[in-house]
Amino acid sequence: MHKCQRCQSPATLHITEILGPGQYEEVHLCEPCASKYTQDGPGKAVSGKGVKELTAEADEGLFSKHACPQCGIKFVDFRNSGRLGCPHDYASFREDLLPLLENIHGEVKHCGKTPHRYPQAKKNEAELTQLRGRLKQAVTREEYEEAARLRDVIKQLEEA
Repeated sequence: MHKCQRCQSPATLHITEILGPGQYEEVHLCEPCASKYTQDGPGKAVSGKGVKELTAEADEGLFSKHACPQCGIKFVDFRNSGRLGCPHDYASFREDLLPLLENIHGEVKHCGKTPHRYPQAKKNEAELTQLRGRLKQAVTREEYEEAARLRDVIKQLEEA
């Protein structure tokens, strides 16, 4: 985790400033220093250019003032601390969390693990349940080719 280049707090904004061909500079700032960075101009915060990049990221909702209705935590507070305030934050900050989860884990849905000693019958039963759910979704979305493929896989597992 990077520290703010002005005050040593945890940095929540990371700007890569292109200075020239093959030359760039990284700027790491916390939210208060980033606000000053946009007001004062980049030269006073740290050397470089980058106000356009900062404004673009701020406009994208990085410093969203949206707060969880249950616990009151803001997304910026989560970015600073790395901890959510309550289970409702996952729904409140869904749009902001999905890109983070996908970047960190490569997925946005938890698939889970099974114990090595898990009985094969239980594994097949769990897989059949999942495939039946996917089949139902495919039919609902009118993806009949996918539904037929899933039906065939289900038949093979049921016969085994």
